[in-house]
Amino acid sequence: MQSSSGKGQFDATVASNRQVGERFYKLRLVFSGHGAAAFAKFEPGQFVQIDVSGAALPSGDRMPTELINTVKRDILLRRPFSFADVTRDGDKTSAELLYRVVGPATLRMTTLSNGNLVNIIGPLGKGFSISQGKKTSLLVIGGMGAPPILHLARVLTAEHHNIEVEAFAGAKTVKELPFEGRLDEISRQLGFSIPEFAECGIKSQVATDDGSAGHEGVVTELLERWLDVKPGLSPDEAIIYACGPEAMLAKVAEIARERNIDCQISMERMMACGIGVCQSCAVECQVEGSNETVYKLCCEDGPVFDSGQVVFQL
Repeated sequence: MQSSSGKGQFDATVASNRQVGERFYKLRLVFSGHGAAAFAKFEPGQFVQIDVSGAALPSGDRMPTELINTVKRDILLRRPFSFADVTRDGDKTSAELLYRVVGPATLRMTTLSNGNLVNIIGPLGKGFSISQGKKTSLLVIGGMGAPPILHLARVLTAEHHNIEVEAFAGAKTVKELPFEGRLDEISRQLGFSIPEFAECGIKSQVATDDGSAGHEGVVTELLERWLDVKPGLSPDEAIIYACGPEAMLAKVAEIARERNIDCQISMERMMACGIGVCQSCAVECQVEGSNETVYKLCCEDGPVFDSGQVVFQL
């Protein structure tokens, strides 16, 4: 079932489902037919709504202790996710979904295995836009804000060779960084701290609140420090892309405003439907040229917004 806009309801086949960290997994899905055509046009920052109501629970020894009392709860609503990578191969389109086990739905997702079918609604929402004339793209990740930024990084390096890209990622501790593997000391000294970005030839820096990896502090400090040592950087030729907790996005928006740099941010809201029906994902936005504000829907008007529009509720 597909609409004239390209979005629709499709079945995807599970190709793999690997654990890549203490709570992190990478799920690879393959679309065929109309689904392959629809998701071949998937933009970084767009999202999907996934039905996991039929997925099984894992065995008791694989259940996190804090979820034992809630895991048997029925999963009535679909869950929203952004893809970390999308590739077209012939008549198939594959998508990589990076997720973290945080509740009953994501716990069930860990039991999906090769050949299983997953029902998905998408592509949904508005993704990141790559502006003409920009020479520097700064990618900022907070925690599980990684997937859409990783996808964007791959598109930038594959299709926009004239753009310099730098990445900054932060989390509370090294165990909460949603990346796979570690690079050797020489690679880290050269500025390639995150393997997924290193694969694209992108330099990256890491910050953790407790100092267990990289800079001890928040990721926005790394962003400001990088900007401070780039006196020749033209604000008109740079853009910041960010995804993460709202407090981090608010700080990124402040940095962008103070330095007159364009900035796009991917917001997160609870989404019951993902298609604008339930009105549950409102984001307060400034009306241009006015002191008034309006509420826009994260699922339809976003999840990517111009940072200057958003009124942050902290």
